[in-house]
Amino acid sequence: MSNQPSEGRALLWVSLGASLWGTDTVFRRPLTTTLTSAQIVLMEHLILTTALAIPLWSMRSQWLSLNRRQWGALLGIGWGGSALGTICFTEAIKIGNPTTAALLQKTQPIFAALLAWLLLSERLGRRFWICLSLALCGAYVVNFGLAGPGAGIEGKAALLAMAAAALWGASTVLGRFALQSVSFFALTALRIIVATPFLIVLNGAPALAVLVNFRQAVSLLLMALVPGLLALLVYYRGLRHARASRAAVAELSFAATATLLNWIFLGTRISAMQFAGFALLWVAILNLNRPGEGELKHAEPERHGCLGVPQ
Repeated sequence: MSNQPSEGRALLWVSLGASLWGTDTVFRRPLTTTLTSAQIVLMEHLILTTALAIPLWSMRSQWLSLNRRQWGALLGIGWGGSALGTICFTEAIKIGNPTTAALLQKTQPIFAALLAWLLLSERLGRRFWICLSLALCGAYVVNFGLAGPGAGIEGKAALLAMAAAALWGASTVLGRFALQSVSFFALTALRIIVATPFLIVLNGAPALAVLVNFRQAVSLLLMALVPGLLALLVYYRGLRHARASRAAVAELSFAATATLLNWIFLGTRISAMQFAGFALLWVAILNLNRPGEGELKHAEPERHGCLGVPQ
């Protein structure tokens, strides 16, 4: 008799992990009123570096033997996805609608597939290009509805959110290469710790002396550990035993949680037309994850927060 958990139970874990990711903007958005996006991301990384340093050292046999190309991939993941991608996302929710920015993250698999095509020579069939067209239409409606594209704050927030999705998509491609040599947990710890010195340089040494009050400290701690580390571990517990196409459906709990909590705690909402745009975007992504031509394989999830939302 198999000891493997049922796929139904695995999908519950996937859904729970995605739901925890949906809490991120509730913690992140209030912090942007007094701290810069780069400062928030640095503090987030410092917390996680403290939590992950000892476990990573115990896995040193995995990463001490990495070659230059593998370390190059890790630098790309840490500096690009973990640092710059999270800064772009934080700035997007600071100046724009945080729910819109969160929903635009579902474009990430598109960027990952395009980069896998360019860098890894993965074949993209006709279905991919149809899905790409639908996804771009959906992303446009999510951000602008049926209105013309904005050149002001809305347009800038959309570009930042899409830049974050592109950087996380690139990290997914690099993660596929790096995961050939290290475990997922080791890769997660490495990307955080590699990004931290880069963020210190980016912020400047005085950033380490920034004082936060008790409420901000609690928000930073919860943001790093709940929608960051805990959500990732819960999500991966389920993903190990769930098909990617079905996991993609379970991940809808992320959008539901983010939309509901942002409405309750941040007073932000989206129109029915924008929600319809998200539905179109999701249909395109879901079809991208179907087995067969142009399938986008699940690798390392790269989302906002240091650790990423599954894509």
